[in-house]
Amino acid sequence: MRSTEENIEMLSRAVLGEAHEEADQVLIDARENADAIQQRAKEQAEIERAKILDRATQSAERIRSQAIATAQLKARTMLLESREKLLDSVFAAARQRLLTAQQRSDYGQIAKNLLRESLLQLKASRVEFRADATTMKYLTASVLDEISSELKVQIHVGRPLEKGIGVIVDTDNGHMHFDNTLETRLTQLQNMLRAPAYHLLMGEKL
Repeated sequence: MRSTEENIEMLSRAVLGEAHEEADQVLIDARENADAIQQRAKEQAEIERAKILDRATQSAERIRSQAIATAQLKARTMLLESREKLLDSVFAAARQRLLTAQQRSDYGQIAKNLLRESLLQLKASRVEFRADATTMKYLTASVLDEISSELKVQIHVGRPLEKGIGVIVDTDNGHMHFDNTLETRLTQLQNMLRAPAYHLLMGEKL
């Protein structure tokens, strides 16, 4: 029969052995949990890295697209500006050439047509017209009588034009006005002629 001391010794060893086993299991569990946590952290970090990389890629693409769009817009603006300057120079040259229009051999007929067209536009029975000095030389009394008889309109001569080549006509009550100077006609045609003129300047066929 064992003594009390022996029983206590055996009990102590049993308790210590069980404690060691529990400690070993706790350590194993702790290591497994640590590994699981580390794996989850690694997976989460990979997900976050992928998200950050995706956002960075999208941001870079957006910046690239914006840069391309800005460059294209700037290039188009510069092209339009150079085109407008070129067309402005063309129309400026055309305005200078208007000064030589009165040297044409058929300018007398042009002057008559300018006045006739103005009267047809106004459709009034009484008008006053003004013209530059050179145009006025061609619109003689006999020419005015001819046009007056043709269109059934009374034509009065106003003071000479100080600016412009051609005629300006007003109804006698002043309610209607028609500017038929060559400068005004060119201005009115300018917007319509800009595109065809540019194509011609670029050597393109209309």
